[in-house]
Amino acid sequence: MRIIKSFNILNKEINFYENIGFVPTMGSLHKGHISLIRIAKKKTKKVLVSIFVNPSQFNEKKDFIKYPRNLKKDISILKKLNVNYLFLPKKSEIYKKGIKEKLSISNRDKFMCAKYRAGHFQGVLAVINRFLVNINAKYVFLGEKDFQQAYLIKKYLQSKFNTKIITCKTIRNKNHLPLSSRNILLSKNELIKSEKISKLMINLKKKIVKNFNNVKMLSYYKGKILKLCDEIEYFEIRNSNNLSKKISKKNFRIFLAYKQNKIRLIDNI
Repeated sequence: MRIIKSFNILNKEINFYENIGFVPTMGSLHKGHISLIRIAKKKTKKVLVSIFVNPSQFNEKKDFIKYPRNLKKDISILKKLNVNYLFLPKKSEIYKKGIKEKLSISNRDKFMCAKYRAGHFQGVLAVINRFLVNINAKYVFLGEKDFQQAYLIKKYLQSKFNTKIITCKTIRNKNHLPLSSRNILLSKNELIKSEKISKLMINLKKKIVKNFNNVKMLSYYKGKILKLCDEIEYFEIRNSNNLSKKISKKNFRIFLAYKQNKIRLIDNI
């Protein structure tokens, strides 16, 4: 596996005329990331993974500082997966002088995570834009756990580049909790409560599929979830195609953001 730390060397080393797949990450790799990489390996000739904890997408400095990092373990995982390239840029490489650390989004898109994490997606879009300007991969692979993030990347960036963005299914543990780098920060009891929350969401979805009138049970389930966490930021049902509130039995998706002991978690089903 070739480890590269600058865009200049990256473009000298990699022939982007080949079928290249790109998996951007913030490290602290888990089975969700591994799933993305394996999908990329099946669909493309060579795979490039990036690890960069992007400071501009954290709206709280403390959250950025405590974000899980384990580079040595990550490199070991990537080598075992036979990843071809690992891109390890520093902030000075991503945000050189004059490069914006935030891109604008429409006020119409400032809901759910964009409402409660002010500036977060503006930072995400900025770093993905920097990647795509310099990385001419055929495909980018993103996880559905960050559903709104993938939606906004497609909306604001996909038309600007030749790269196709592919979203892949959320990977969950045996008790249905979506895998996240932040899960390592949870105590055993908090982990169990979060697993129960995901099960409640799955149960609600089944009820709505069975009878669409059960969308009215959202408030009831919100009360049950609130007993299992410290705070709910949002608990909404939206259209999976455009994230509007115009939903039907065929296109609805349930979205949740909540906190366990100040650790922010998200899920969508």
